[in-house]
Amino acid sequence: MARVYSNRLSEYTHENGGRVAILFLLFALAIYQFIHAGFNAFAVICLSPLAVLFFYVAFKWKMAIFWTLIVVNWFVMNRNIFLPFPTSLADESLELLLIAMAIIDVRYSPHFGRAINVMFLAIMIWCGLCILEIINDTCGLGLNFNAWFTGFRFLALHLVWIILVFSLYISDPKSLNIYLKLWAALSLFSAFYTWKMINIGLTHTEYAWLHSGTNRTHLLNAGTLIRYWSTFNDAASYGCNASASAVAFLIFGITSKIKYERIFYLLTAAIVVWGMFQSGTRTAMITLIAGFVVYLFLARSVKILVPSAIIGGILLFILMFTNIGNGNQQIRRMRSAFKAKEDASANVRDINKAAIAKYMKEAPWGIGIGMMSKDIPANNKFKKLSDIPPDSEYVYIWVRTGPIGVTVFTCCMVMMLLGGCIIVLFRLKSRSMIGIGGGLCAAFVSIQLGGYANQILYLYPNGVTFFGGMAIVYLLPYIEPEWIKYEENRLAKIEEKKRLRLEKKLASRV
Repeated sequence: MARVYSNRLSEYTHENGGRVAILFLLFALAIYQFIHAGFNAFAVICLSPLAVLFFYVAFKWKMAIFWTLIVVNWFVMNRNIFLPFPTSLADESLELLLIAMAIIDVRYSPHFGRAINVMFLAIMIWCGLCILEIINDTCGLGLNFNAWFTGFRFLALHLVWIILVFSLYISDPKSLNIYLKLWAALSLFSAFYTWKMINIGLTHTEYAWLHSGTNRTHLLNAGTLIRYWSTFNDAASYGCNASASAVAFLIFGITSKIKYERIFYLLTAAIVVWGMFQSGTRTAMITLIAGFVVYLFLARSVKILVPSAIIGGILLFILMFTNIGNGNQQIRRMRSAFKAKEDASANVRDINKAAIAKYMKEAPWGIGIGMMSKDIPANNKFKKLSDIPPDSEYVYIWVRTGPIGVTVFTCCMVMMLLGGCIIVLFRLKSRSMIGIGGGLCAAFVSIQLGGYANQILYLYPNGVTFFGGMAIVYLLPYIEPEWIKYEENRLAKIEEKKRLRLEKKLASRV
């Protein structure tokens, strides 16, 4: 019996010797680390096979990692999620992994050339300005490389990773269709979570944050009005995201040729707009309108322009000149967006901008990328600049890079948008493709306006969602020929199902 067991063991070891040896060495290393370095090192060694499994899955199913990136971006700033590392690490590590996998399999990933376009050029111009900022010593404190690199990653490198990843992985009609539906599904979940916060209640973490004293902007009217933030880090980010997303879904719904998708996107747009109202973000109303106006220009369709203009005009008239819906606090708050001169918080922002403008006269290049309040001594005359709340992504960039930097940034954003609009107007032929491109351009305009009024442009998931969306616009001319065939096949299958159902119905009557 012992001999039989020994033979079986030797046979198994002969067939699986490498794996057995590795597992034995890992076990020995784990025990050694537990004895000499403690439980943390022991846990790292024990979890290392999971890392191997992750990389195996990553290379076997690359698109799974891309979809993971989209989902992680959506939830990484949720206030119920605590990460033992910076939130940017979760995003950047997945993006760099996706790029590395594409480089390794470069023979099977021939899409690097698609990333070289007007948007990439605009990003490179902005990166160049940010690199120059490394020698910016406006504060007279010497060069602070660590602060600069932190800001450079946030403001510039993030955009490079986004355009590369989307150019590499949104490469065919199927991946594009799945991406748009995943975006819609995540937006619907955020709307559902808003409903949950209103009707079921906040979690202990959310309640503690709301009443922590640092979030006076979310608990208004003596505590009778809550600005809900759903799965985001604050209400402004949620409201602007919902506004820009709703614009895109509305346009996808109007232009889709597939009936059930048309219904799906239109319902999604309506539900997401409801969530937008619950955020109490007044800027969202303006961005919603502006985004749709951009699409009406890009649509080149009188059939869409006339009814949309009439319906939009009626809704705008109701909001601006009537009191309909004033019984709802959130609607009253959103309506106040059209009365900015009477709004106290808007006046405070104007006062802050006026104070910043005085200091910026002596800082044409700003105080430096990445320079925060903790990096500037109290006796430094530019300390005040780092302490004044920017309240806006553009003001934040203005303070860090000066009038020169914010001008370059604005020109680069306009350059990206104009390049995308030219593609939609002159290079796309399919109505549904024009709808996708127009919807993504409109969403980009919406989130840029949101970034002009709130510091939300780079926050997760806004950066990946809307800069990634603009990257997709530049990919549409490559995808369109396959998309037309893909759409025709889907329509043909739908018609075939209808025909079979009709035949079955007629046969049952005989």
